[in-house]
Amino acid sequence: MTSPVVEFDQVALTYPGPPPVEAFKPCDLRVDRGEFVTVIGPSGSGKSTFLNIAGLLDTPTHGRYLLDGIDTGALKDADRTALRGRRIGFVFQSFHLLPHRSAAENVELAMVYNGAPRRERPARAREALERVGLAHRTEALPTRLSGGERQRVAIARALVARPSLLLCDEPTGNLDTANAATVLELLDELHADGMTVLVITHDGEVAGRGLRTVAIRDGVLHEQVRP
Repeated sequence: MTSPVVEFDQVALTYPGPPPVEAFKPCDLRVDRGEFVTVIGPSGSGKSTFLNIAGLLDTPTHGRYLLDGIDTGALKDADRTALRGRRIGFVFQSFHLLPHRSAAENVELAMVYNGAPRRERPARAREALERVGLAHRTEALPTRLSGGERQRVAIARALVARPSLLLCDEPTGNLDTANAATVLELLDELHADGMTVLVITHDGEVAGRGLRTVAIRDGVLHEQVRP
């Protein structure tokens, strides 16, 4: 049986008040290794809270979250940060690239935080950029790249640590139709190569790219049944 990368066991998050706000209600979720799962929901549904929990940015106030079989609730803050850096690659809507650093340097910077030896970083950055089709743009500044190229640099940065989970938040939200299609094709390729992909989106077309879709509304996850 495939081992889960993400496992929620009655995970919930309530922000303290007054009054307390139940942002994410008790939910179960399992994402097995090599799956491509999409999470869809309208604005205000709880997608950001879900992202923060899955990405180890917020700690649940109830239940257990296991990442690669590790009980994240039992970890100290420093250990959670280290686990996040090693096991999760983030891709955001707004790219978050440093404008005065080259594509390769932006990817290398991700390795500063996970302890990769300095001598390995340039080669690993080039390898990651080649994987996303940007071997010819390693020295380009983000200001000289298209939106689709910038997102592919961001994906390379997420991949360079060789994470267990690629966690994407509205990865096509700032892209035109053609660039969005290129990024989605890349996610399909990464999944085909065995990467576990979890995409959070409000776009039904993007959600349809996953093999499974989970809907979130009012802080509750619902598995969607496809026709």
